[in-house]
Amino acid sequence: MQGKFEMSMIGELTFFLEIQVKQMNDGTFISQTKYTRDLMKKFDMKEKSSVKIPMNTSIKMDMDAYGKAVDQTRYRALIGSLLYLTASKPDITFVVGISSRFTSNPSKEHGKELKRVLRYFKFTINYGLYYNRGSSTLECYSDANWAADKIDSRSTSGWLFTIGGAIIVWASKRQTCVALSSLESEYIPVSIASKGIV
Repeated sequence: MQGKFEMSMIGELTFFLEIQVKQMNDGTFISQTKYTRDLMKKFDMKEKSSVKIPMNTSIKMDMDAYGKAVDQTRYRALIGSLLYLTASKPDITFVVGISSRFTSNPSKEHGKELKRVLRYFKFTINYGLYYNRGSSTLECYSDANWAADKIDSRSTSGWLFTIGGAIIVWASKRQTCVALSSLESEYIPVSIASKGIV
């Protein structure tokens, strides 16, 4: 005998686990504006100026054994909060991933890069991800920075998948081996990303 279930109408989803959801006729927009604003307030960034990119491209972060140490607990708390924000802000994934390598001994320079991300939010506070209902084309993009790690010369891979131009999956990861050429470093993320769709 087949059972019947009654479902109560709770209305349209607008807010879930600190993620704001705006549903429209042609798609869905998700953002974390409130969470971002609360985070900036928690880390005293209200009065700071904004920047237009989340990471200084001329700086390559590495171990800073002789630099001035910062509060490890506060640094880790900020890393955790920023990791949660990558749900709607994939543009910070790389800098957060790099910064998370230094949680055991963060220096003032490492903290400065994380504060730059918070300053970036002042410029992009209302940004989020838009998912178009009408398109279903799957695309994949990948890239690598050959031998860019100053500690062990390993490359960092990055890849993302989109459906209809909207990001659905992304990752940034240090490669497990040292690539001997730029071609090899580029091939690794393509290989890993292709396994993700098989």
